[in-house]
Amino acid sequence: MPLSFPSKHHGNIAFGFFNIESDMLLLEHYFFFADQFCGWMCELSDQADTADIGLNCPVFDIRDPRDIGDLMGAIHGMRFTGFLGEMYRLFPFPKDPDGFKQNPRGDQTREIVTAEIQKFSKRDKIPLHFLGDGQVQIGAYGFDMEVFHDLIRYVWQGGYPRWKDEIRPVCVLEMKACIQASNHLLFKGVF
Repeated sequence: MPLSFPSKHHGNIAFGFFNIESDMLLLEHYFFFADQFCGWMCELSDQADTADIGLNCPVFDIRDPRDIGDLMGAIHGMRFTGFLGEMYRLFPFPKDPDGFKQNPRGDQTREIVTAEIQKFSKRDKIPLHFLGDGQVQIGAYGFDMEVFHDLIRYVWQGGYPRWKDEIRPVCVLEMKACIQASNHLLFKGVF
């Protein structure tokens, strides 16, 4: 489930996994896969410790909330609208609450998920920048470093409800290793 995180200028925004059978993440209206996010963290962790570092990151962008859909309606099997509705038609919420765990092999649904999101989104590139004042910008959203670290830890933990059997995908393990090996100020104190 996506959780609410405070941004600098847009109030609380949603970030996280939204279906346990996919490794796709959302950041409000931007969508991208977990291995992309983890790769971005590794790229940033490898850069020199300067004030202004960054990347341009490819995402799927769904601007119209109707095209995003109703997550809670889809989870409860009552309202299947937009992209999230299609995801829950394909991969319903588990009947047994104990089955509500993030699948570490969610990348295996990638082809299906990509085909579905292309119906509702446009491709875009968004900036991911560390600014010298301790702020991180991801697309339209700014975060202080503590919240940015919370986003990273969310992915590491498998969000809510956490990784099934505490097994993490290789990309998540690699992200942690990159961050722990980095001397960049951006990543101090994440783990």
